[in-house]
Amino acid sequence: MNLKTLSALAVVTSLATASSALAQDAAAGKTSFNKCLACHAIGEGAKNKVGPELNGLDGRHSGTAPDYNYSDANKNSGITWNKDQFLEYIKDPKAKIPGTKMAFAGIKNETEANNLWAYVSSFDKDGKQKQ
Repeated sequence: MNLKTLSALAVVTSLATASSALAQDAAAGKTSFNKCLACHAIGEGAKNKVGPELNGLDGRHSGTAPDYNYSDANKNSGITWNKDQFLEYIKDPKAKIPGTKMAFAGIKNETEANNLWAYVSSFDKDGKQKQ
């Protein structure tokens, strides 16, 4: 094999490994989401519960899920959800947004929080999983 072929093979292998790792993270995140199910829904047909539905969270402005009655603190936080914002929030929601209605102690384990983000961010605004 020549150098170009070996380089291409290395890239393909790396991409396949990264894709597999992402799938594993989202699968683990789905399990972690069980902690959220009492208050939040996600996926097709998700509705607001005690907390807002979480479809399309990545890129959504805090306090904007339709038909959910947010706290002023959440509506006025200025947050646009992305991985970094989510990871900081999920560690200690009341520290990130003082005055939030979210009564959850948080997820301190970094791996679990990353896996949860992989799962939550895999849904678009219509509740369909991104491909």
